[in-house]
Amino acid sequence: MSKKVLYTLEYPVRSSPGILWDFLRTPAGLQEWFADKVDERDGVFSFSWNGTTDKAELLESEEDKFVKFRWNHQTKDEYFEFRIEKSEVTNQTILIIRDFADKKDIKDQSQLWEYQVKDLFHRIGS
Repeated sequence: MSKKVLYTLEYPVRSSPGILWDFLRTPAGLQEWFADKVDERDGVFSFSWNGTTDKAELLESEEDKFVKFRWNHQTKDEYFEFRIEKSEVTNQTILIIRDFADKKDIKDQSQLWEYQVKDLFHRIGS
């Protein structure tokens, strides 16, 4: 089995960190763009798509800064993360997504994130 590698995607967002945060950290916000249905219980998020459910543990979060999850099927050193940063030059909000994938799958995974982020931006009016 090949070891997955970390890759990073960055998206400028026309939104305040506070508004963006709710879409990245709350079940209701994640359900708007990330999955068909999202539930959370004791730090474990259940994400459902087309009748299939996958669970992810909330590893760490800091309000208006970042949220880090690990899928139950991932190894301990793999995760996916949403980070909110401000550009020092333009003062623009930047959404940074960090995820793991096999090297050969990074392009496809990046396209999937691109599609989902477009939906997110549509929902927040960005």
